[in-house]
Amino acid sequence: MVSDMDSAIASKTDRRLAIIEGQLRGVRRMLDEQSPCMDVLTQIAAIQKALRKVGRLVVDNHLRTCVTTAIKAGRGEEHYDELLSIMDQLNK
Repeated sequence: MVSDMDSAIASKTDRRLAIIEGQLRGVRRMLDEQSPCMDVLTQIAAIQKALRKVGRLVVDNHLRTCVTTAIKAGRGEEHYDELLSIMDQLNK
């Protein structure tokens, strides 16, 4: 678990990741069974969307914990470039 992760966000994140694991197993099964490409691609799109939601939860937690603490301590600028970089990565 992330050291500064709020317990409610950690719980949501864990639940979503468990669902994503199931979806990934489902895609592997679909490939083994030679399911139609469009069905597989639909599931892959759903997994990508779910991962983006997990990323947003972690970013939200980071803003509410680490960044807020840094701003209160007068060190908010340290996180600005870091946040821009991670947002770029999450949006690729």
